[in-house]
Amino acid sequence: MITYEFLQQYWWFIISLLGGLLVFLMFVQGGNALIFIAGKNEKDRQLMVNSTGRKWELTFTTLVTFGGAFFASFPLFYSTSFGGAYWVWILILITFVLQAVSYEFQSKQGNLIGNKSFRIFLMLNGFLAPLLIGTAVGTFFTGSEFIVNKTAVGDIASPVISQWTNNLHGLEAVGNSFNLLFGLMVMFISLILGALYMINNIGSEKLCKSLIRCLASCFGCFLVIFLYVVFELFLKDGYAVNQDGSVYMESGKYLNNFLEMPVVLALFLIGALLFVAGVALTLRNLTFKRGIWLAGPGIVMAVMALFMVAGYNDTAYYPSSIDLQSSLTISNSCSSEFTLRTMATVSLIIPFVVAYIAYFWRKMDKKQITTEEIENTEKY
Repeated sequence: MITYEFLQQYWWFIISLLGGLLVFLMFVQGGNALIFIAGKNEKDRQLMVNSTGRKWELTFTTLVTFGGAFFASFPLFYSTSFGGAYWVWILILITFVLQAVSYEFQSKQGNLIGNKSFRIFLMLNGFLAPLLIGTAVGTFFTGSEFIVNKTAVGDIASPVISQWTNNLHGLEAVGNSFNLLFGLMVMFISLILGALYMINNIGSEKLCKSLIRCLASCFGCFLVIFLYVVFELFLKDGYAVNQDGSVYMESGKYLNNFLEMPVVLALFLIGALLFVAGVALTLRNLTFKRGIWLAGPGIVMAVMALFMVAGYNDTAYYPSSIDLQSSLTISNSCSSEFTLRTMATVSLIIPFVVAYIAYFWRKMDKKQITTEEIENTEKY
């Protein structure tokens, strides 16, 4: 029999999966960030824009799906984070709006500000979106400054459950070194995936050599930050949950979670190894073009494991650094059993949607993009 607790755990798994897919699909942002770094001339830049332009809707759709799934399954997180830390989410939204506008209008007749301006917008989206999203996710481990009072829902004058206790409304997350490094880690992941994707997708040896040089630099920066973040995560005190639902600080909580959930630890290690293998094989052999198909699934697995460590094994996934008992857990922030059960039925169509996307992805990427093809087809 499917219990309410099982549904809660199931929906955190779905959130973890969507989070992993979102980070993978941010290769679009990573590719855009490299437009002026790897692209040395107009032809190179046009190739890069057309390469990511064919996939940007997938990233945006996954972001919306991720947010929608969080809202439906864990509404208290949605109202607390989106209602309190709104400056971070507004900035993320603005960068994605700039991306959509840039793809739509940069090649249109009557473009008054020029292609370069729109490509700068794409570059800003490429750097800022993963940085801000990663910084926001970093607060899952460090906590945020909010208070939750569920009894306030009955207050006619001010039925506000969650309140932010500072005027920065999410921007304070950037002031925490762990959050910022976590954001930088996600940013370099997107840059690496962007380079790997375009190496696989673009038929220009000259541009691919430039992308490989960028890949090497980004991977070096990523390794330093990744090792520091993982080391600090293992040493951090974490937000543990008692059987009665009360939250307390536990020394080495996240390391304990990995050790007490060996399947999650294996998922993280295999994912990290696949990611490193995809990059290493590409750097070692210039003719190897399929690094994205090792690194991509690897990142999905590793990010899923981090989400699981943040929420499973009696852990508060969105802790309050001001009031421990206001911290959000899978059980105290989820929707009703009826809602979760209904959505679980709907979620059964996810494999068919993924298969549909994979089929048309393969059709679109069957041949590499070349300058000749761009001259005879629509430009972004």
